[in-house]
Amino acid sequence: MTEPILRAESLTRTFSTPGGEVHACNDIDLAVHPGELLVVRGASGAGKTTLLNLLGGLDEPTSGRVVLDGQDLASLSEAALADIRHRSLGIVFQSFGLIPVLSAAENVEVPLRISRTEPRERDERVAAALAEVGLSAQAAQRPDELSGGQQQRVGIARAIVTQPRVLIADEPTGQLDSRTAASIMDLLATLTHERGIAAVVATHDPLLVARADRVIELHDGRVTSAAPAASAVDAADSANPQTPAPSEPVVDAGPEASIPLTRAELRAARERGGD
Repeated sequence: MTEPILRAESLTRTFSTPGGEVHACNDIDLAVHPGELLVVRGASGAGKTTLLNLLGGLDEPTSGRVVLDGQDLASLSEAALADIRHRSLGIVFQSFGLIPVLSAAENVEVPLRISRTEPRERDERVAAALAEVGLSAQAAQRPDELSGGQQQRVGIARAIVTQPRVLIADEPTGQLDSRTAASIMDLLATLTHERGIAAVVATHDPLLVARADRVIELHDGRVTSAAPAASAVDAADSANPQTPAPSEPVVDAGPEASIPLTRAELRAARERGGD
């Protein structure tokens, strides 16, 4: 097997709240390899969003570390962290995160404009990304002219247009009907395997878990099981893991998260949102 592109080592994130400390992630170890679709599942509040924020460099661990493409994210400067996120990471959001006044093509183009990609190459890569998600005919349409599934496909195209090595998706089908959700997960699986991307997808939907190569289950911020997708579905269905878990502080990165933000900007965003 190839070396992992993304690793978490003894990863812990603790939040202080009026009710006491919340251990949103607790001593988590995991590794994700190129071409692997890893699903993180668990009840609401289990720690899925916090884990993905840490893996994507959108939050800092209390202890432990995240290693992306051989680099410890905590050791990087703000500029270096923004650069590795832009080069190596694609992020897909449950809320789509599209800019309403821009067309589908213009939304996909945003990260390439930030990196000052040459216009001709930019146009070619945007067209290729939209074609890959099946939206070439919708390139000129704005988000309010697209269905929910189409908007999420634009979000995926924006995430892959920079040709990232790692794709992170937090509940990417949470706002979609079951049929559309299944098509989105099929798309993510295809992109992962054909492009050799290492993908980490958080979901609570057991119907989507079967499309994964591997599944880890979180409960109260800890990994309680890890298995191939089929056995994970069987075990979860028999156990019915819907026990409520403590609420987990959520960093709502918003549509700007496709743009390389600094940790200071992220902290300011959390403060404005009261997180």
